[in-house]
Amino acid sequence: MNRALSFLVVFVILLSSACSPSAGARKGTAGDTGAKAKVVEDLSVYRPKYPVEEAGAMAARAEPTAHVNDRVAVLLDTVASVNKGIKYAQGYRILAYNGSERQTVMNLRKSIIARVPEQKDYLTYQQPNFRLKIGDYFSRIEAQQVLNQISDLIPNAQIVPEQINIPKN
Repeated sequence: MNRALSFLVVFVILLSSACSPSAGARKGTAGDTGAKAKVVEDLSVYRPKYPVEEAGAMAARAEPTAHVNDRVAVLLDTVASVNKGIKYAQGYRILAYNGSERQTVMNLRKSIIARVPEQKDYLTYQQPNFRLKIGDYFSRIEAQQVLNQISDLIPNAQIVPEQINIPKN
């Protein structure tokens, strides 16, 4: 018990000395009233000084001599023509239905087209199942926005990664 009491006394002394301000922080000016003295350092003596040029002595504007605009335009045209040939990309579609009932998938397709007419639908049949997928989306976020619009029609629809058609503009 005595040992625990002596440990507690040492702990309280260390705690109180750790919380007290240091001796350097107490020093102030002669007119200091106990508030912290603001330390101001003038660092402008260390800043580099540069000579100021006069407005009339400005250097002439340098004109480029090796223009590459024509070569860049040819390369950009080449890239654009190659990109026109790309028809597919990796993206996402919404899997709205996967089942064997033809009438159910047709009714669901009609209701989805009525809700989001700007989205393309893909109905495939692999015996004995029908699969209805909606849209061509480059990002999962785009697909999620449309899925939120039709989630009351098809509560268990999923976003699936798939090769999508690139729209031609």
